[in-house]
Amino acid sequence: MPILPSLYTPIAVFKNSHFSTIYPNLFRKINDVHQHRERLELDDGDFIDLDWSYAKETTQKVAIIIHGLEGNAQRPYMQGLARHLNKHHWDTVCVNLRNCSGTVNRLYQSYNAGASDDIALIVQHVLSKDVYTYVSLCGFSLGGNIILKYLGEGQNIPIHVKSAVVISVPCDLYNSLLEINKPKNYIYQQRFLRNLKAKLYDRQKAFPDRLTASEVKACSSLIDIDNVYTSIAHGYKNAITYYTQCSSKQFLKNIKIPTLILNAKNDTFLGEECYPIEEAKANSNVFLEIPEYGGHVGFYQRGQTYYHEARVLEFFEKISENK
Repeated sequence: MPILPSLYTPIAVFKNSHFSTIYPNLFRKINDVHQHRERLELDDGDFIDLDWSYAKETTQKVAIIIHGLEGNAQRPYMQGLARHLNKHHWDTVCVNLRNCSGTVNRLYQSYNAGASDDIALIVQHVLSKDVYTYVSLCGFSLGGNIILKYLGEGQNIPIHVKSAVVISVPCDLYNSLLEINKPKNYIYQQRFLRNLKAKLYDRQKAFPDRLTASEVKACSSLIDIDNVYTSIAHGYKNAITYYTQCSSKQFLKNIKIPTLILNAKNDTFLGEECYPIEEAKANSNVFLEIPEYGGHVGFYQRGQTYYHEARVLEFFEKISENK
């Protein structure tokens, strides 16, 4: 599918990638989304917490929304999208990936950029309620990578899953890691590292036979964490193997439902390989929009609704009208 033109033109200050990335995290407040938590118990003994919010009227349409690295269902970008969809007759389920809901999960493994099996379980659970005939998926950053992998890796996708939108997606995980490691991203890198190490210390205390405190202390970069924990805990040889096998770019050719990828050209976390131009051209189901601006999940526009939220609804509704 040809690359889509973008209509996103923010006011001057939001043309700065760092400002647009940081502003929503620090200053955007969403106080009018009423979420109801459901704990999904898994066959492996673990759980995933799902935070539901609902349209005012009964609907058969639901959006499953997945957060990014070290995110959760209460992040402004999650609740902002949920609010916008709820106002337009969509129920939403904001997923807290394993170990991201504020309660430590039970197993040594947690979440990772390739955890598509968990998405499959969530989709099955939502459909088991016998309420929804129309399911759409939305993922931010790491969550977007998981969704693209789920859609393209050959799983049996239920016919109720009709469309997807993913935003600020590191389609090539190693390429994104190299970009994050650049000096321009030092502040973000250190924040990720600090938060991930804090969780890793908790994991070490719970599983002292699997991980030592000295191993956690020695981690000085994101790839260190992926080498010592993420890859090993989830069955990969090392970090590079994990990045290679879980990057969603390789799966785009197999996607069979309409899917929009929204990656800003000035996203400070994404390198050149994270813009799958040729893959989008080769698959009529994959739509790629590359606005000049937007940073990383920072598509601010005046009013309550951000640009990416309007695009998600617009894409979902357009596809639903054509079904």
